[in-house]
Amino acid sequence: MEFSTTSQTTISPHNQQGLVTKQYPSESELDGSIERAAKAQKAWSKVPLKERIAIGNKFMDEFQKMSDELPLELTLQMGRPVSQGAGEIRGFLDRARYMLSIAEKSLADVGLEDTDKPGFKRFIRRTPLGVVLVVAPWNFPYLVSINSVLPAIVSGNAVLFKPSPQTPLTAERIALALTRAGVPEDVIQVLHLSPPLVEHAIKHTLVDFVSFTGSVAGGQAVEKAAVEASGFKGVALELGGKDPAYVRPDADLDYTAAELVDGAFFNSGQSCCAVERIYVHKDVYDAFVPKFVEIVKQYKLGDPTKPETNLGPVVSIASAKRIRKQVEDAIKAGAKPLVPEETFSSADVKTSGESAYVAPQVLVDVNHSMEVMMEETFGPVVGIQKVSSDEEAVKLMNDSPYGLTASVWTNAEKNADSQEAFLNLIDELQTGTVFLNRCDFLDPALAWTGVKNSGRGISLSKFGYDQLTRAKSVHMKIKTS
Repeated sequence: MEFSTTSQTTISPHNQQGLVTKQYPSESELDGSIERAAKAQKAWSKVPLKERIAIGNKFMDEFQKMSDELPLELTLQMGRPVSQGAGEIRGFLDRARYMLSIAEKSLADVGLEDTDKPGFKRFIRRTPLGVVLVVAPWNFPYLVSINSVLPAIVSGNAVLFKPSPQTPLTAERIALALTRAGVPEDVIQVLHLSPPLVEHAIKHTLVDFVSFTGSVAGGQAVEKAAVEASGFKGVALELGGKDPAYVRPDADLDYTAAELVDGAFFNSGQSCCAVERIYVHKDVYDAFVPKFVEIVKQYKLGDPTKPETNLGPVVSIASAKRIRKQVEDAIKAGAKPLVPEETFSSADVKTSGESAYVAPQVLVDVNHSMEVMMEETFGPVVGIQKVSSDEEAVKLMNDSPYGLTASVWTNAEKNADSQEAFLNLIDELQTGTVFLNRCDFLDPALAWTGVKNSGRGISLSKFGYDQLTRAKSVHMKIKTS
């Protein structure tokens, strides 16, 4: 990305060429957008819920009409292989479909049994917050945006949609499908904003809630601006991760190795819930590691616009340099790399210097004194550490400033004791989601949330609607004599 005081330019990671430039509004123009959103929201909230849901279903149809154009457009913006773009579109539609399917029940009045209070009627109504600012990331721009944008609109809010400057076209696609479906233009507005303008929007008195997905530093800046604003503004923060996996001694190693490689290296490891550290029981460590490495070596790193590529560049040269340094520092501290870099270097792909291509790497002989095991990498790198027990694994999994997801791999199907062992670990793990025999996955029926530096707030599930509305209690005295 390149920035000036008045505009931003998206740089394609694979060729470092400018793709699209977006102009920033002035502060007064931004204020006008917010004011129009607040006015439009009042009318939109009066549209019956069933009609808003019907518009949401039509939105899915309108978005589907664009789907063939989206994978390459997304690849050019952020570098993920074009062969994997259709998966994000399917996931986007699946999440939208589920959230629409539960909207009526999730947003219905909550009635109370009044048998103990004759002559009274009481209920709790879910009412929209007002104007919601959604600040979206670049790594899964469709998947993450839908978590907040559609539920907010269906709930009766207006949305100011600020995409990442790396993926500005994604927000415009979503907004276009929404307006074609019948959402008023002022209810969904795409805003390309500089950091000072984002701060200005957060502090605006007509912005009622902020949903932010991004880095810990970015989340801290959002929280600070919200605290400095007048009133008490709600904030949801979905931040980083350093997600662990634990391979127990009875795990199916072939299955587990393949799943964990995908969980670590899909999207070049650029996922908040990517597997970044793996703890393997000593009884199977020597068997597991070679299986894992062999699968990694089969990846094809290259031009993401080519269909045969399944590993593309990371988002920027700066990101690539940061990732390489983390690996280099770990090696200097005693870690052992198991994947020769030359395996992935070619005339077309440079994995060093001024390049956004990073060769995948597996590190062993790692420990928690190394940054690679403690701080988010957000790249195609994973550390594997040997452990001697469930207790040691849990202690190391929890020894992290982050807590988004964690996964345990064990033969729960054939071994009842293994399932019981997993169930016993759930309450011990300090994390928002616990997986058994899967990872790097988001089920829209489950609440997506984190602990510690992975943030606070909830998206998806019924609880996602709760976050985007406020409870209004209604207490009626029917009989007055």
